[in-house]
Amino acid sequence: MGEVNEMIDIGGAKLKNPFMSASGCFGYGREFAQIMDLQTLGAIVVKGVSLDPWLGNKGVRVAETPSGMLNAIGLENPGLDYFLENHLPFLLQKDLSVVVNIVGKTLEEYVEVARRLNDTSVSALEINISCPNVAEGGIAFGTSPEKAYEIISSIRKVTELPLWVKLSPNVTDIVEIAKAVEAAGADALTLINTLTGMVIDIETGKPLLGNLTGGLSGPAIKPIAVRMVYQVASEVNIPIVGVGGITSLNDALEFFMAGASAVQIGSALFRDPLLLERLPKELERYLIEKNTTLEQIIGLARRSV
Repeated sequence: MGEVNEMIDIGGAKLKNPFMSASGCFGYGREFAQIMDLQTLGAIVVKGVSLDPWLGNKGVRVAETPSGMLNAIGLENPGLDYFLENHLPFLLQKDLSVVVNIVGKTLEEYVEVARRLNDTSVSALEINISCPNVAEGGIAFGTSPEKAYEIISSIRKVTELPLWVKLSPNVTDIVEIAKAVEAAGADALTLINTLTGMVIDIETGKPLLGNLTGGLSGPAIKPIAVRMVYQVASEVNIPIVGVGGITSLNDALEFFMAGASAVQIGSALFRDPLLLERLPKELERYLIEKNTTLEQIIGLARRSV
């Protein structure tokens, strides 16, 4: 017991271990390759990739908050062509599972990016359905079960790659959304994305962020994320990747016990960039000490009620 270096299957994607980067906090790998061995990751989830380049939001983009941070980057990225020509070849040279996070402003954009990635050697596609749908007045794709079903079922038709769907917590009932995307053909779920928040500059009386609001991440959201993983894990039959405020092995263990089969680390990497390199070894020591396995831990909190 105690081994965590066996391949883990998340909806058809093979991971070396259950720890990976969260999209947006690890760039495209090059940034962290200078200080750590990328091949120690269970997988790398790259920064969001859109069909065309996105410039992101104007003005202040980041604000520190108690036990977290707000970001209003606006999913800035160089676009699919640049990613395929420059970032993906670098990553595929490594012994590394690559998960591509997809963003878009219309259903057609999502579908086209997925279609073009279908013939690559990436391990999975993570569909970020928290993006505002410009065709629907800016309402996020993931706030309606019907819209969530529509976009995932459309993507499912053009790719055989495993589909992970990253769910927004800014909804009335996340279980309802989770069931909808499972029915649409999702192979796994990632939850949660950031919570919408705001900071006001008391000197000017104006919102600090150029986009007015931003996504709250960090330790402050961990209890919400754990609760949502617990709720969703009881209602779906596909694996869950937990994310939200993880800064230590103890945090990750909460997600596993709530029902997550793997976890992603995001904001914590800005403070502790080598955390992802340490966690597999820490988990292995924990499992040996407790004389148990990861499989026995996953969902423990649900079984003990």
